[in-house]
Amino acid sequence: MSEKPLLDLVAGARPNFMKIAPLVRALRADGRLAFRLVHTGQHYDREMNDVFFEELGIPQPDVRLGCGGGSHAEQTAKIMVAYEQLCQQARPAATLVVGDVNSTLACAIVAKKLCIPVAHVEAGLRSGDMSMPEEINRLVTDAISDWFFVTEPAGLAHLKREGKPDAAVFDVGHVMVDNVLYQAEKLKSMDTSGLETDAFKRANPRYAVVTLHRPSNVDGDDNLRRVAGVLNRVAQEVPILFAVHPRTRKNLETAGIALDPRITLVGPQPYMAFLHVWKDAALVLSDSGGLQEETTALGVPCVTMRENTERPITVDEGSNILAGTDPAKVLEACLQVLAGQGKAGRRPLLWDGKAAERIVNILAKNMGSGL
Repeated sequence: MSEKPLLDLVAGARPNFMKIAPLVRALRADGRLAFRLVHTGQHYDREMNDVFFEELGIPQPDVRLGCGGGSHAEQTAKIMVAYEQLCQQARPAATLVVGDVNSTLACAIVAKKLCIPVAHVEAGLRSGDMSMPEEINRLVTDAISDWFFVTEPAGLAHLKREGKPDAAVFDVGHVMVDNVLYQAEKLKSMDTSGLETDAFKRANPRYAVVTLHRPSNVDGDDNLRRVAGVLNRVAQEVPILFAVHPRTRKNLETAGIALDPRITLVGPQPYMAFLHVWKDAALVLSDSGGLQEETTALGVPCVTMRENTERPITVDEGSNILAGTDPAKVLEACLQVLAGQGKAGRRPLLWDGKAAERIVNILAKNMGSGL
């Protein structure tokens, strides 16, 4: 009997692993493909420890490339060199990349130049904002991929306009949604008393959750003061849990910006601790891409503090409101949600927790017969 084709699963940043986790479960259940989990090391902080992988129900990476730190160019270059060496030592039958981080771009380029087929999960997303590094990564990765796994109709439209062959584009749903539905179910039977967010949740029956990280919101005194004004006003309505990046916390302190006492600052949270608190929030205010989708999956009201989104289905069908970055408009949207005048939304078609199964089935068929 011949050996199973080997699929490389590439992940580098924390959100990547949340998308990889359902694929690992589906690959194990399906059994037609072997896989190798490749951690590029793009995120290398203490949150990427054993507990993180245990929470997601995935094994420790088979390979750690250790390519963290540096500028965009330095990081991308280091990952390319390391992944090329790995492929030359043990060549996979195909390389699967997810999302839009530097690891996605770097490993896709390496695989393509070695004539290894590339599968892109979360293909076709476009914000139209070329100032976002992620937008460049998406465009380049999709320019060279062989199989495109799409999460929403906008992705199909973008890829069609860019000339991708219909036979290579698959509307499969969303592995990020697979993951959040799986983890939310696990939470129901979990003892949550040890989670850092549990005390806040118990003390506050109704609350908001905030996560902001984009430079347009948190870099520079003017931007921070604008954000602080919105948060302080919202805090007059409900207490806020703000999962704040250490750099943002330092910027707040350096600028001498005071936040309302009803705003609780915590550091970046493990997956389950954060899910535990935001899934029951009266409002989520964020500039995250993934959180737009996760809140839509669970029907949680979300206000996105950005001028654009590469995930329009969360606005068109889901519970997400794209409010822009004007403080008055963001505040208006937040207050409307808290007054019960937000949008109900619904979970989009195919966001049913089975996207990874569809992807693995398609890959097993294609990798078995070649391109």
